[in-house]
Amino acid sequence: MAEGFPRLPPLNGLRVFEVVTRHLNFRLAAEELGVTQGAVAQQIRGLETELGLKLFERQPRTLALTEAGRSYTANIRRAFELIAEATDALKPEPRHLTISVTPTFASRWLIPRLPDFTAAHPDIDLRIVASDRLSSFQTDAVDIAVRYGRPPFGPGLNAELLFEQVIVSVASPLLLEKLGPPDESDNLTRYALLHDAHNFWPQFLERAYPNGASAATKNIRFNQTSLAIEAAIAGQGLALASLFFVQEDIAAGRLARPFMTELRVGSDFYLVSPRKRRYPEPIADVWNWLLKSAR
Repeated sequence: MAEGFPRLPPLNGLRVFEVVTRHLNFRLAAEELGVTQGAVAQQIRGLETELGLKLFERQPRTLALTEAGRSYTANIRRAFELIAEATDALKPEPRHLTISVTPTFASRWLIPRLPDFTAAHPDIDLRIVASDRLSSFQTDAVDIAVRYGRPPFGPGLNAELLFEQVIVSVASPLLLEKLGPPDESDNLTRYALLHDAHNFWPQFLERAYPNGASAATKNIRFNQTSLAIEAAIAGQGLALASLFFVQEDIAAGRLARPFMTELRVGSDFYLVSPRKRRYPEPIADVWNWLLKSAR
């Protein structure tokens, strides 16, 4: 039969002792522990009785450790650290995954949904790399990418459609009320056109006005679609964006569609990952969550 430990002092008393040694004050120790000052004093008296030693010298406004108390506290603290380390070792390590997305996808779609993701997958730590530069799966250690284009994206890669790119025009309802519908008479000339790096306005206007349209007098250019969308919400002009990125703003009344014209440009948004995945199970979890959330 295995031998047990020699009789130990009460663990609760040892925990109170460790807290008191940090504060050298019963009141502050009681606040940390969430108990009364009298309960702390009682635990310390009980521990000293159990050990047959004085651990503290009571002074008018503070406490001081005795020599026995000083040597005891270092070992007790280390014992609690060992218990904490053993407990942490039982918990599974969080799984770290890197996802590469465009800045607009990150700000307009992914970030608002992250609380849902972390609630569903608390054991996965997501690292989000938002860049217009094409990340490399190898050199940047990317596990999943959201890429704009059309497959195939390269040898050894899996791709699945996340959402179709349907370009629509949007503007602040207040601006539309102030300037009038842009598709009536020459009202378009009263609006600033908000451009992004894709510059779909020439194609869009050609479709919206088959007989030609009066050119807008003002153009504002942004390097990211998300900035053009924010400018539209702020009432600065008309923007073009994927319906996927603005449908919630339209539903909430922050944006409206002044034209019912839709433009498809032949490129869509895809989930892409290497066929040989570093962490197959968590990558599958993230992949499936993205697809489910998009649909």
